Amino acid sequence: MTEPLHAEGPDDLVPPAEAARMTGLEFMQGILEGRLPAPPIARTLDYRLHEVAPGRVVFRGAARFAFMNPIGSVHGGWYGTLLDSCMACAVMTRIGRGQAYTTLEYKVNIIRPVPMGVEVDAIGEALHVGRSTGVAVGRLVGVADGRLYATGSTTCIVMQV
Repeated sequence: MTEPLHAEGPDDLVPPAEAARMTGLEFMQGILEGRLPAPPIARTLDYRLHEVAPGRVVFRGAARFAFMNPIGSVHGGWYGTLLDSCMACAVMTRIGRGQAYTTLEYKVNIIRPVPMGVEVDAIGEALHVGRSTGVAVGRLVGVADGRLYATGSTTCIVMQV
């Protein structure tokens, strides 16, 4: 077992009170610019925030050996996590100060296997963000080849904090 690069804990997260003072777009821009910490799941699954715009978020990463299932293909949970992240964060870019969100449900369609080491963009686009729900779609696209590997859709709940 390898030791973490640093001790992980609450200091690696933005306190909820601080997050509530920012719009979702400001929050995501803070992560992209390195002013705010990246989410721990992104470190765990080795992907990074690549692009942020209102209603759109792109994460970039590549599957490693550690993400393989017993038959040697990339585990479906890796696809799901990248798609959940990009879709939910696209919703986040459209919430206001004093609001929070979380995934209510999501669906993933794996179209073809992502080969180990192939870099993909997880592109999330918000279709609707209202007072109580947000809806987004996502896709995993090869950076070098432009191939579509998977798609997804999500509904998020939007809450006042």
